[in-house]
Amino acid sequence: MARIPSITQKESLPPHQQQIYDAITESRGQISGPFAVLLNSPEVAGRVAHLGAYIRFQSTLKPMIRELAILTTARELNCQYEWTAHVPLARQAGVREEAIASVGNRKAPEGLTSEEALIVQYGQELFRTQHVSDATFQKVLNQFGTQGITELTATMGYYGMLAFALNVFEVELGPGVSPLLPL
Repeated sequence: MARIPSITQKESLPPHQQQIYDAITESRGQISGPFAVLLNSPEVAGRVAHLGAYIRFQSTLKPMIRELAILTTARELNCQYEWTAHVPLARQAGVREEAIASVGNRKAPEGLTSEEALIVQYGQELFRTQHVSDATFQKVLNQFGTQGITELTATMGYYGMLAFALNVFEVELGPGVSPLLPL
């Protein structure tokens, strides 16, 4: 059970904040996972959802790059919920099974293409040291450009924030959810 209430009914919010619930369900289809707990602060949930709508649905990053960045974030922060939610999305976006396994088993960059390895290395450095080396930064900048590196960093930061909420509030996976992240 989550450490704080999960808000899954619009009526749980004050009337003047119910439009936030509506906006989140409109863009995502339902309230679940991080948004169910973030709605304990409706303004936070609404603002997080607004940023997430851009990152997830409108970003200039190719879906494969975005999903590999999300899986890297989930792995580095040991976030089961995020991992299980995004492995199927990563597959749909064209992330190779070898890349998913390599990231999940902490073997990356082993078995990765040069582009995959670059994304994963960037995320590993960012989450492990809260910094990125000049060499890695320059490679990512050369590969994706200024807007791309900005959106890659924002994507990892956004999903890092969600992972913190999911982990700290102990949001549970649904019954029978897989694939589980090897911890």
